[in-house]
Parts: sequence; C-alpha cells; structure tokens
Amino acid sequence: MTTETEATAAASGAGATARFRENKQFAANTSQERVSTLANRVIKAINDTVLDEKVTYDEYNAFKAWLIRVGEDGEWPLFLDVWVEHSIVEVAEANRHGSKGAIEGPYYIPNAPVLNNPATLPMREDEPGTPLLFQGQVRNVAGEPLAGALIELWHADDAGFYSQFAPGLPEWNLRGSIIADEQGNFQINTMQPAPYQIPTDGACGALIAAAGWHAWRPAHLHFKVSAAEHQLITTQLYFEGGEHVSDDIASAVKPELVLAPTERADRQGREVTYDFILDPQD
Repeated sequence: MTTETEATAAASGAGATARFRENKQFAANTSQERVSTLANRVIKAINDTVLDEKVTYDEYNAFKAWLIRVGEDGEWPLFLDVWVEHSIVEVAEANRHGSKGAIEGPYYIPNAPVLNNPATLPMREDEPGTPLLFQGQVRNVAGEPLAGALIELWHADDAGFYSQFAPGLPEWNLRGSIIADEQGNFQINTMQPAPYQIPTDGACGALIAAAGWHAWRPAHLHFKVSAAEHQLITTQLYFEGGEHVSDDIASAVKPELVLAPTERADRQGREVTYDFILDPQD
C-alpha cells in the first residue's frame, strides 16, 4: 500500500485536472469580442516578451517542450492556481467590503461531510500536529449575524498533503462542512497544518528549478463561506510568524488573512477567533 509521502506530481496533477472538469463550469457566457480581446492581449504579451528579451530558438523550443509537459503532467490547474489566480481574486473582490478573499487552489472537493457545530474535522486517530480550535462568527457587512451560514474548511495535514490527492489518506481527512448556529457562530476543532512544497517532480517543479525559485507555500487553512442572499467568499488564512508568509510562491498572503493563535487555557493546543463578513449578492 502506498503512503502519502509517495505522492507524485503527475498523480496529483491528474487528480486536480479531473476534479476541475467534474466540479467547474468552464463554458463562460463570453462574447466573441471579449474572447478576441483577451486572447490578443495574452498573445501580444508573449510576443512582446520574445522581442524585448530577444528569445532564442533554443529557449523557444525549451519553452514549447515545457508547455507540452505541463499538459502531460496534468499540472495546468497547479500552474494557474499558483501563478495566476491571485490576480483573478483581486479583480473578483474589487468592489467587496467584507472579508478578504484568496485563491481556491487546486485541491478543493465539494460536498465534504456536514458536521455538527461545534465540530471536529474528520481525522486519523493518531493525526499528527498541534490541535487547533478555530472559532468565530459569520456576519453581513451591516454587522448582523447570518444564521445557518455554511463554512467549508479543508487543509493539508502536518506533512503537507491533502486527502484525495495523496495515497494512504482517508477520503475526507481534514475536510468538512459546518453550519453556523442561529447567531452565526461556529467552533471547529482540527490540526494546525504545516508549510509545504508544491509538487516539484513535474513541469511546475522544472520551472521552479530552472528559475532558481523556491516551491514553498506557508501553512494555511482553506475556506468557502456562504449564506443565502450573500456572496460566497473563498479565502485562505495563514499563521503569524510562519515560514514563507512573507514569500509565498503563490503570492496569496494578505495582512488581513494572517492569524495569531494563542495557547488554549487547558494547554491542549492552540485557538484563534476569526469572523467572516459577507457582502450581499449583487
């Protein structure tokens, strides 16, 4: 039986690609004029780079071979989520007044088990890491609690692996859906995740090595928070003082998203309070 430490970029990439095709609607209602505008901008940016940087045929062919490998490894979701999605987030939330959003990343799985509130995420009996109590309230921008708001939480384990994208992990390990109470309050028990490297044995890793970059993401919790008649927010929360908070490979960290957990009174781990503020639907 394979274990999570034997996960490969190709397997994770293939899984992420398959999940994207299953879970996303990617036939946008976009006019030909808009498609033409966007495609021309991207193509022009590439050609401008070729001309400005005097790209050689050897470099062009290496780039072409790398693009082919990205597809073969199934790493387009990883590449786009790491290096492009943070700009999509900036556009999407330009007019929002509530909580800050962040990238979804390639490892979201919908329909995680619904858990009673207060909740404990599904985990192994001997799940490694430091226990973390994450609690707070979901409100609207007027400060009113949003009863029955849905909090979807998922994150990597203490070794940096996500369930359903690494072998040997239980299906819903460290994934769950929690329904806030009548005052919008929630309490979730989990384990604090660790920083992790994005997969480096595939095409994205080849780019990172060739460019001399690092491949690390800071430890983070993923959330989707939604309520009736309000805009869903997708975000990530990080940990004060954590490694790579200041140099995240995905450029997704914002000051408003950094948590400062404290030791619990019973000394059985850490706790932190964070409130989600949702904007009304347009």
